[in-house]
Amino acid sequence: MIDLNADLGEGFGRWRLTDDERLLPVVTSANVACGFHAGDAATMRRVCELAAEHDVRIGAHVSYRDLAGFGRRAMDVPPAELSAEVAYQIGALEVFARAAGSRVSYVKPHGALYNRVVHDEQQAEAVVDGVLLANGALPVLGLSGSRFLDVAEKSGLPVVTEAFADRAYTEEGTLVPRGEDGSVVTDPETVVERSLSLARFGVVAAHSGRGIPVRARSLCLHGDTPGAVYLARRVRAELEVSGVHVEAFA
Repeated sequence: MIDLNADLGEGFGRWRLTDDERLLPVVTSANVACGFHAGDAATMRRVCELAAEHDVRIGAHVSYRDLAGFGRRAMDVPPAELSAEVAYQIGALEVFARAAGSRVSYVKPHGALYNRVVHDEQQAEAVVDGVLLANGALPVLGLSGSRFLDVAEKSGLPVVTEAFADRAYTEEGTLVPRGEDGSVVTDPETVVERSLSLARFGVVAAHSGRGIPVRARSLCLHGDTPGAVYLARRVRAELEVSGVHVEAFA
């Protein structure tokens, strides 16, 4: 059993990056941009309505305040400020989720924040504090073995481990930085092979080629990866054919 999540609602105004309409019938959880790295009020409303229509779980994809850098630039934000901004983003998305007849079901950090809280306990605590401020019962989605999940679990939040079919891994189980060659995996056959290995055996090939253990209840397919819709459809079909039940975790 595995959940398929995708980063959606990543647009702003007339600019749109993700194909939300074609991805939502495929995935089971939607990480919806909350306005800090992408997304605006109209986009959040539209994606929440589509997610509710397809019975897809809505997740708050919280980020550093970095529209120009798409939330992928390293930033140093004071913990109290970061906590407030995380709560703010969750609350904004909750308005549109509720209006669509659904709710925010979980929280996932985005980009630079996601990678920062893998190792930085102070920033991890700030994100957890923001989740608690907005709604203390929300599960959080993050990288297996991260400080973020450790802090969240100690704070009483449900934690969900995540793996990436279309991102390269280091031998330490972290993601290869996007600035490095080969950090994003786009070959369809490779993405499918990695997805099956992660879902069935909990193993993925690191950038070096060595298999490493990765425990995950949810599998992420980035909405901005080239050919994202085709990849998502292929992955879901192959998982189901191999006997893996695709189901939301929340």
